[in-house]
Parts: sequence; C-alpha cells; structure tokens
Amino acid sequence: MRRIPLYTNAQTRELDRVAIEEFGIPGLVLMERAGRAAFDRIMERFGGASPVCVLCGAGNNGGDGYVVARLLRETGVTVSVIATGPPTTPDAQSACESYRAMGGLVIKEGTLPADTALLVDALLGSGLTRAPGGRYADLIRQVSALDCPVVAIDLPSGLSGDTGDAFDPCIRADCTVTFIGRKLGQFTAAGPDHCGELIFESLALEREILRRVEPAAHLVAPAALAPRQKDSHKGRYGHVVVAGGEPGMLGAVLLAGGAALRAGAGLVTVLSDALHLDRPALVRPELMSRVFDPGNEQPAIQLLRAATVTLFGPGTGAGPWSESLREALRDVDALQVWDAGALHLLARDPDHRDERVLTPHPGEAATLLGSDTAAVQRDRPAAATAIQQRFGGVCVLKGAGTVIAGEGRLAICDRGNPGMASAGMGDVLGGVIAALLGQGLSPWDAANSGAWWHGAAGDMARENLGEVALIASDVIRYLPAVMHGALPLSPESGNPRG
Repeated sequence: MRRIPLYTNAQTRELDRVAIEEFGIPGLVLMERAGRAAFDRIMERFGGASPVCVLCGAGNNGGDGYVVARLLRETGVTVSVIATGPPTTPDAQSACESYRAMGGLVIKEGTLPADTALLVDALLGSGLTRAPGGRYADLIRQVSALDCPVVAIDLPSGLSGDTGDAFDPCIRADCTVTFIGRKLGQFTAAGPDHCGELIFESLALEREILRRVEPAAHLVAPAALAPRQKDSHKGRYGHVVVAGGEPGMLGAVLLAGGAALRAGAGLVTVLSDALHLDRPALVRPELMSRVFDPGNEQPAIQLLRAATVTLFGPGTGAGPWSESLREALRDVDALQVWDAGALHLLARDPDHRDERVLTPHPGEAATLLGSDTAAVQRDRPAAATAIQQRFGGVCVLKGAGTVIAGEGRLAICDRGNPGMASAGMGDVLGGVIAALLGQGLSPWDAANSGAWWHGAAGDMARENLGEVALIASDVIRYLPAVMHGALPLSPESGNPRG
C-alpha cells in the first residue's frame, strides 16, 4: 500500500506556486481545472438538484465557485451566486467575468434562498487561520439552517486545513472536493465530520511538482510482516508481558493480552495482582499469568527483563501498587508500550525513553502536557509532537484521525469509526502494538501498523455489527480477517474514515 502525503495549507499554496511559476501552468488554468473537477463530482452525485446556490468568497476559492456556477448554468441548472464582495485576485475576477458574461447574476446582500436544493461552499479556502467573521460568518450560519446537501470546495469554510480544528462558525459538508494535495486537517479532529465524503482531485499535476514540497505527514500504510518460516517456534515472535490489572480491573489486561495473541505474539503473560492469579486462563487459556507483589518484586523484575515487550498501564491507577510496578520497570531495557494509568504516572514523574510507544487519548495527552483536552484537540499534530519530544519514543494520540509522531515524522491513521468510542479499545490497541514490537517491527512501524490494524478491524466489525453495538472484544475478533488481507475500503475510495 503506497503512502499518501498530507500537506499543510502553506505547503499546498507552495505547490500552487511551483505549478504556476516553475512549470508554467497559468493560475486561471488551475482554477478552471478545479472548478471543472468539482462540477463533475457535483453532477455525479447531485445531478438532479436545482436550484443550486453557490457561495463565493473574495479569493481564489471563490473563483473556483464562479467556475462551478458557470458550468452549472451551461447545463441548464438554475443557479444563484451569493458573494461576500468583489473578487480580489486576477484569476477570480476572470472567473467571475466569465460567469457574468453568460448572464449570471451575483448577489451581495440578503439571505440564502429558502428553496435551495444544493449549496456549494466556495467562501474560504486554505488560507484560514482564525474564526470567520462579518459576512462570511453570517452566511456560514445561514447554511446550517438549510435542509439540503452541501458540497465544499477544497475545504469547508471555517475548518483549519492544518489542524482539523472547526472554528465557530464552520460549514458541515456532505461532500468536499479537495485539490492538488490532501490537507492534514481533513483527516483528524473535526475534519472528517465537517468534510463528509472527501474526494481528491490532483488537477493533472505532474509528479515532479509534488516532489518539490515535502509533505507534513502521511496517511498510515501498514508494514508487512515477514512470512513465517516452516521451522518456526513461539520464541521467535516475542514474549509480551501485560503489566497491570489492579483489583476490579482485570478486564483491561485480558483485552490487551487477547489482542496481543491475535496479533501474532508468540507468548503473552499477564503480570497482575495476586487476586487475579490463574483467572486469565479461565477466559483465554493461551494466556499465562504471574503475580506482581510490591513486597517481593524480584520475581516480577526477572520476568520483565526476560520479556521482549512490556505493555504497562491497562487496568492501573495512581496508587501504591501501580507506582511500585512503575518502579520495577525503571531498570528494564525491553521495549515498552505505556497506556492508561501508566501515562498519569509518567506525567507525575517524567522520564525520556526512546524504546517506548505512548498511546494517550486526548485527556491523557492533556495530562502529559499540563494542558486541557480542548487545547489538545485544537491542534492534535502539535500535541502528539510535543509529547514525543518531551518523553521520547513514539506517541500515538488516539481519537478521530489518530496522530502518530516519532523519528521526526508524522502520520495519521484514517481507519476507525465512532463505534470504537467505548471501553477497552485502548487496551486492544496497546496489545496489538506490543505484539508487533515483539515480532521485530520498530516502534515507528509497530505504532503505525498497530493503529491501522486496530482501526481496520473496528471498521470491519462496524460493517457486520453496526456502530452502537460495537465493543472492544469485537475488534479482536476481526483482527485475523484484517491481517489475512480482507481489508476495508482504501483511502482512494474517497472516504477519509475508511
């Protein structure tokens, strides 16, 4: 599976500049291509809709809207254009004049027509850095009151293409047609919800143009595990120790351990409270279990040192038992995955470790950064990067558009769905990543592939069970199908959520 690049707003504008100034493609030609591509997609999906209202801003995004309006009129569709003001760029002015030349009218005052059957949002493009104001904000708020489909041109107006933060107000589109480069913010935070179906159009740019700008991130492409040799034995595929499970929280380590087994770990041992000894085998006989006794840590330390990977955190809290477990891990050199309660202990007593994967949800990320959840969600790529730089290793910031930061790189996972917002999903993810580490993948590759497998299995479970009924153990159930190659839809299908 090839890696799909994601760009910031500034990088997309640089691609524009390279195409125009270095490759000699006139800006108006790019605008015509963009408008034509959007028009074609509109006709494919909403060809019978009339009347259509096109909202045009003053910049080049508005110019794309004028091209769409002209093409719609040429097919006989009733079109009204409502503009925030006169076009301010030469290319947008030319597009507006071509629309007017065929009898098209531009309305600058008033409200949106109540009988609108389809609305095209060409108000604000990739240059947005703050909440829309004035006439822009007024029109965006009016759109939310219409009962009709909305198509956004390049980006829904009010959405940050860099972070996925939805400013107030923000268009919520049914479909977004985006050009030249996919924007990072379309795949994380509020981006997927506000973009709706995401359709990418390259505008026939040469690959050499795209090579001139290094992307900010890539969509996750899972690494392939090497085929197993015929003389394999379980010791070749890693011994994962799942360390956690205070009284009352045994389920977390069972989910993590079960996921690690399904993801290919050769051996999995649950290191838990004495109350839980031998209970894991009653649920999943393949799991081994050992006791962590804070009064006699040496047997557990020996186990941890012999392990290939330790997953620390499922079913832990901030009390003495979990603190003692963290202390036992300090001098263990094995690869580690930290989740849940372990992250709160890390925030309280920070350290830096390269051979580790951290898997916070937004609330845990806020704790690690001494921030708040809203701030994390406003700029998820920056939050993941800050955690990675502060604590080392690889950070997997879970949520809509999971962000992975490490080795100076960013990736976003476009797999997963809202049905996975339920208890135990993080434990399953931790188990999958730990298993991949145990099978020899680097922390970066294990984090990327683990997030993808986890999300893809969740998507497959949703297709069969629905979102509301989805639970964490269902993801484990569908892991084999994903690993075996019965994959959900690819990113090229246009749906950023898969």
